[in-house]
Amino acid sequence: MTTRRRTPIRGAAHAYLSARSEIGKRFGLEGTRALVKALGHPERAYPTLLIAGTNGKGSVAAYVSHALRDSGLSVGLYTSPHLVRVHERIVVDGRRIGARALDRLIARIRDQAQDLLDRRRIGELPTYFEALTAAAFVHFRERRVDVAVLEVGLGGRLDATNVSEPLASAIVSIDFDHESFLGRTLARIAREKAGVARRGRTLVIGAMRGEARSAISLAARAAGARVVDATAGTTVRESGPGVTVTTAMARYDGLRPLSGAHQRSNLVVALALIEAAKAAGLRFRFDPESIRRGINRTRWPGRLQVVPGRPALLLDGAHNPAGARALADYLRTRPPFVLLFGVMRDKDVAALGRTLFPLARHVVVTQPVSARAATPEEIRRRVGPLARRAHREADPRHALALARRLAGPSGMIVVAGSLYLVGEALRLGERRPRPQHP
Repeated sequence: MTTRRRTPIRGAAHAYLSARSEIGKRFGLEGTRALVKALGHPERAYPTLLIAGTNGKGSVAAYVSHALRDSGLSVGLYTSPHLVRVHERIVVDGRRIGARALDRLIARIRDQAQDLLDRRRIGELPTYFEALTAAAFVHFRERRVDVAVLEVGLGGRLDATNVSEPLASAIVSIDFDHESFLGRTLARIAREKAGVARRGRTLVIGAMRGEARSAISLAARAAGARVVDATAGTTVRESGPGVTVTTAMARYDGLRPLSGAHQRSNLVVALALIEAAKAAGLRFRFDPESIRRGINRTRWPGRLQVVPGRPALLLDGAHNPAGARALADYLRTRPPFVLLFGVMRDKDVAALGRTLFPLARHVVVTQPVSARAATPEEIRRRVGPLARRAHREADPRHALALARRLAGPSGMIVVAGSLYLVGEALRLGERRPRPQHP
């Protein structure tokens, strides 16, 4: 979930979202429930699949969306944060919501919320994320989607997306991130994310440590949900240029996951969620070949995304320790690179720096345009000796220019530490080519 709007939305909606972006994160579903009720419960107009997790939930949502589209369904996809334009968050059948449609919907949300506040049905106006979530629900209803794939913004139990009643849910991974909101142990974080479980429905879980797994199992049992371990009884083996995944339900040949070893784990969760949705009654043509086509068409910008050029850019948010470890595993197989690094101050800056800085030939630290961003001086202090040789340039534009000079035309720049910085790197580029596999 993000608290900042980057690209203007026209008209009154622009002013409304700008004002809502200043209030930060807020947990609680009462306001969102009142809002969707006043809107005629758009979230009930179609089946939903709800995806939570520390890392990987966006990739899983993208896999599932593409696979279901190739299986003959009209699919709404709601994700966060956006990289360049807020319209990226609300997508139907691969097409982002248009500027006019989003402006109209946000204006409607604004007016409805003000009416609820005036009548004391809610105590506060919705946050940025709550307003966009409601807009996504309405847009999907208007477009008459067959299913909506929803990525949880933060946590699960009290996230605005959790006002939906998912046909099936998933928790992709559990690791440390947003501890001030979710808790400082894996068990507490897991319990918050397990709030996406529903009585009588399937909760798919990915590979995770025993402490988190136990906490989810207990929470799911209390909720009356059935837990399905995506890894149990599932095999993944090399098969030509891709992989073959065999589950208890089907065999999927010739799958090409997104780049990075961790994407195989995400792929297994996505397949298990698709199978759980089919078993729960989602009506679509279940055909492993159609699912393969959808998986192989999947792209997910900002996650090991290569932007060709001289030098080339490799973009990956890697904004928490688990994400940084996954990126580091990938970078160990790549040629020397320059790291352009920026991060929010509420992240584990020291852990990110210790993981990524030693792998780089040069490090440039900068400050993404956000009130939450750490300054280059803060980064250097918190990372410690490993940051002594890092170049400091607060302005991202100048920092990227410096990184280009250090890398040289035949080199590579890795942009990491924050999806805010990844978005700025994309925006600063002269053009925005389609994402490619490294």
